[in-house]
Amino acid sequence: MPTSTNLTERREALTAKHKIAQAVLEQAGEDLDFKQVTEFGDGLSTQDKVEKFRVLNDELAELTRECKELELAERAASVRAIGDMLSGPGFTGIPPVHAAERIARKSLGDRIVESDSFEHFVTDRAIKATQLEGLDVKALFETGAGWEPESVRTGMVVEAVTRPIQVLDLIPGGVTGQAAIVYMEETTRTHAAAETAEAGEYPESEFVLTERSSPVRKIADTVPVTDEQLEDVEGVRSYLDNRLRFGLRQRLDNQILNGDGTSPNLRGILNVAGIQTQAKSTDPTFDAFHKAITKVRLTGRANPSGIVMHPNDWQDIRLTRTADGVYILGNPAERGAMTLFGLPVALGDVIAEGTGIVGDFANFSQLYDRRMIEVQVGYVDAQFKKGQQTIRADMRVAFAVYRATAFCTVTGI
Repeated sequence: MPTSTNLTERREALTAKHKIAQAVLEQAGEDLDFKQVTEFGDGLSTQDKVEKFRVLNDELAELTRECKELELAERAASVRAIGDMLSGPGFTGIPPVHAAERIARKSLGDRIVESDSFEHFVTDRAIKATQLEGLDVKALFETGAGWEPESVRTGMVVEAVTRPIQVLDLIPGGVTGQAAIVYMEETTRTHAAAETAEAGEYPESEFVLTERSSPVRKIADTVPVTDEQLEDVEGVRSYLDNRLRFGLRQRLDNQILNGDGTSPNLRGILNVAGIQTQAKSTDPTFDAFHKAITKVRLTGRANPSGIVMHPNDWQDIRLTRTADGVYILGNPAERGAMTLFGLPVALGDVIAEGTGIVGDFANFSQLYDRRMIEVQVGYVDAQFKKGQQTIRADMRVAFAVYRATAFCTVTGI
């Protein structure tokens, strides 16, 4: 198939570019002295070599993007082929359901306020000041004897500082109707195929499958509120609803990486047995991450789809300079790409400073919704007698890591 051929060519090109990048880093050494780099040819200045390295990094990012697009196209073609095979004669499909059109109508008050007559009244009714002769002031009409100025809140709420969602966008989603995600993992795969002489004994391969299970867990939260707040203050219900929903997703975002697997916790990627580790040791940080990428590709037989690291660690990488003081990832006047060796970098303090992780999040991890976020209102204990209610929010999800070796942590950065 053309798509398959193009994908193979792009992957081969990506591998070749990675080898060039690795050679450049090895030649530059721990001090990133680009004077020692010969991979780009002779007669080039340090600045030219650094620029070529930046171009190489951009090419890696572009090849990675193209590979992912071709992979998606290949999968879509497979799905279409299966659909064509299964659909029988006369199958017309399910007619689309169109949402009812909603017409926004202005209230009577809005129409009055926006009318030309009202605008002219507001504009022309100002009192003209006139000097009055022969009058003494008996009693000054001031704030104390009149009305206190009325200040109405704008309705703006300045949010408190909180950690945003940082990892969830890397994880593909799914749905389940069961209490656990149960799947089979091929734990033994031994190919014994070999050349065999006439009348000779045939070799024997061995394949073993092991059942794995990721249980559905619940994440929940509540907030008590008075009847008066819900009735008298516009927007309180939606405000609390949104806060509870965000809190659940924020907690899930943390569990995806750090959950220890002990009920009722999910098992996060960092606590899955068998994930790989690459210690930075005396290597430059660039080299350590490239070695982790290589481990995921070679040992995990996977295609890394992203990197997660702490913002402080990314800062150190972004500010890395050559021995001549040239910034490796671009001029400070430019934002620069959030990529390393073509892979997108997701920043988050959900991961501990000093540790990063490289992985094929797209193909070997998945988040399943057993029940999406639900928000309900009810009474707890004596709340009914006290004029109080409790808003409750929860979700039930399962998280599966299908291949541990498709992920590799980088420590000591």
